[in-house]
Amino acid sequence: MSRFQNKRSGIINSMELKKPQIQLVYWVIFVLLIVLALICILPPLWVIISSMKDLKEFLQVPPTIIPKSFHPEKLMDTWEMLSFGKYYLNTFILAIGNVIFNIVLNGLMGYVLSRLKPKGSNVVFTLMLWTMMLPNAVAMVPVFKNIIDVPLLHINLTDSYVPMWLMAGANAFNVMVFKSFFDGIPKDLIEAARLDGCSDLGIFFRIIIPLSVPVIMTMLILTVDGAWKDFFWPYLTIRDQNRFTVMVKIFSMANKTVDLQMISLTFAIIPPVVLFLIFQKYIMQGFTLSGIKG
Repeated sequence: MSRFQNKRSGIINSMELKKPQIQLVYWVIFVLLIVLALICILPPLWVIISSMKDLKEFLQVPPTIIPKSFHPEKLMDTWEMLSFGKYYLNTFILAIGNVIFNIVLNGLMGYVLSRLKPKGSNVVFTLMLWTMMLPNAVAMVPVFKNIIDVPLLHINLTDSYVPMWLMAGANAFNVMVFKSFFDGIPKDLIEAARLDGCSDLGIFFRIIIPLSVPVIMTMLILTVDGAWKDFFWPYLTIRDQNRFTVMVKIFSMANKTVDLQMISLTFAIIPPVVLFLIFQKYIMQGFTLSGIKG
């Protein structure tokens, strides 16, 4: 059999798939994946459908799977009543800042550790990896203290998105992802740009960034999704209700009726789903953790 006939497009090649025992394993895995997909999809789908029931049917026991009453107009009424567009805008501002700080600062750090490698960079990289082993709870108190009173500057960053932006720009895991991807970019491209008189910073923005679209898109998706779901730090640092993000606003609706809370959850579910459907092809490309080969 030639190497072309034995070429694999996945775990199981076409020749193996003809064997009955392999087919059985294949279909067992397929059914299992379908079940797992339904487990993930059904809860948010139930929230979306239930939000459009009337309150009496929503509180009915046992609950109805297929709604007898269907009121999609409740979505627009709730949107206007709660001025939800304002909280969408606040969350998008938070997410955009997180993306910029993440890509620029973590990307630069990954570039320095991958390509510039100044003296002591291995020590810095090791210490950075050690920080990933610390529980998040350990850092909460000192981080919040520094937000209230920034060292040296002595300014208070509460009621702003700056603390979340700064935390997004100091993420050890993201630095590791960028470094791993940049390690695969040919050194010849960087050396050629350096011979043409391009500075290290110019190489990063003119050479590295354009070649790193897959990992940048992956970071964009994960950062926007993380900013959208983030509740703890926005709740802790933002006191002005006009600056609330979507998740903080939903938490503040504890005194509202259950159907309004469900509609608000529907508003929170839709954007991450749309974002994933649009950019899903970049996720696997970015997490190959390698750059251009050759």
